[in-house]
Order: sequence, then C-alpha cells, then structure tokens
Amino acid sequence: MTDDTFDIGGELTVNRLGFGAMRITGEDVIGEPDDVENARDVVRRAVELGVDFIDTADSYGPGVSERLIGEALDTERDDLVIATKGGLLRNTDADWLPHGDPDYLRNAYLCSRDRLGVDTIDLYQLHRPDSDTAFEDSVHALAELKDAGLVEHVGLSNVSVDQLDRARDIVEIATVQNQYNVANRDAQAVLDACEDYGIGFIPWFPLAAGELDDVDGIDDIAQRHDATPYQIALAWLLESSDVTLPIPGTASLEHLEQNVAAADIELSDDELATLR
Repeated sequence: MTDDTFDIGGELTVNRLGFGAMRITGEDVIGEPDDVENARDVVRRAVELGVDFIDTADSYGPGVSERLIGEALDTERDDLVIATKGGLLRNTDADWLPHGDPDYLRNAYLCSRDRLGVDTIDLYQLHRPDSDTAFEDSVHALAELKDAGLVEHVGLSNVSVDQLDRARDIVEIATVQNQYNVANRDAQAVLDACEDYGIGFIPWFPLAAGELDDVDGIDDIAQRHDATPYQIALAWLLESSDVTLPIPGTASLEHLEQNVAAADIELSDDELATLR
C-alpha cells in the first residue's frame, strides 16, 4: 500500500494526485480557451474533489493558465499548494524556447506571482535548462528567490541526474518534473534518484498523451476494474513509487472526475508486474 500524501520539501503535505493546468488554455497552449468559464469551473471542481496540488507555468498561454487559476481560486488558502514554472519563452508559432537567464527568471517570477495573486509562490520550478545559460546560474536565481522569502520551495523540470545533483549543491530541491508514464520510462534513473533523496517526482504527460495502445495488458486490467486505460495508467504511477505526484490535466469536467477517481484503484501485484 502506497502513501496517499507526500510532503513537498518536507513540509507542504499534498494529496499525491494533483492537477496539471496546461490544458485550460487555447489551442497549442496559446491564448485563452474557447470557453473561459468552463476552464475556471474545471479548476474549481478539481479543488472540490480534494485536489490540493495544482501545477502550471508562465509559458502556458503564455500567462493564461496562471491568470485563470488566480481568478478561479483563493490561491492564498493554506490547504492549497500552487506550483508554477519559469524558463520557457513562447511565440505565435507555438514554439517552446528555453530561456534561463537569471534576470529573465527573476522577472518571470514577478509576473507569475502577480497573475496567481499570491505573495509567495509555494513551488517555483526551472522549466527547462537553457544551453545558452550556465545551468548553475539559472539555479542560483531560484535559490536567491528562496533566500529572499519569495519562493517557499525550488523545483526542476526536464533534468538529468547529473543536473539534479549539481542543483542540490546550490539549493534544496523539493521536486523534479520529467516526462514519465506507463509507456515511457526514459526518466527512470531520475525517479530512482528522487526516491533516494526524498524528492517529489512530478511525471508530466502522465497519461502518455493518450498513446497507451502499446502497453501490454492495460486494456484487460482496465476491464477488470471497470475503469479506463487512462485511469489504470494513473493508478500505476501512484503505485510505482511513494514519491510520484501525477498531475493529469484536462479541460473536461467529466475527464477530471475520472482522473481523480483513479486514486481509488488498487492494482494487484500481478497487475503491477504485468504493467512493468
């Protein structure tokens, strides 16, 4: 039996199934969604269902996801953890451009804080290392924000084990967010390191972007539990490690409720062995 909660940074206790807020934006994660009020409703409903960990980024929109969260929720409430990220630029071609310059990160932080409507950001993450900026310089910028009391905890995203270790020499790292799911386990070494260090591991694309057809046995297991393969994929992530914090995202109230219900699915040892 795995733990239902995790203490981010050893002190922010959250339910291990969170909500990723990338998909409450427009097409290609640019601009507002077609139905803005529905997006706010999805965020509110997630919290009503017991989700207390919401992950977003300044690049989602850009700015749109953070703003909608700030409009929909009381983001200062003590029982809610809001995580965001900085370090990617966007353009009208929907490109994702790494930009880890320390001055830019400090400015991005201020913009995120304003849109979210908070005085202090619970978890601020470097969205992606930038080959044009020394990795340590980017991490130092986040460490300075933490030292100034502007950020509670620092996280990383899209990093290697080596980069994680280098960052830990600069500042305590509370979480790592890498792509990982039942169909793609390229980040297994990073997850293993997070387990060793007691660091939260936030798998992005937790539903494999819907590509579960090649996962042997998942359809049969889903039928056995009267569930969808996507729910089994989430249940597997929760069972795979006590430090995983899946953040499935959706703009659909129906899919949101299905995702949250996945936390109640218990997979047998045989089922876990099949999926492994």
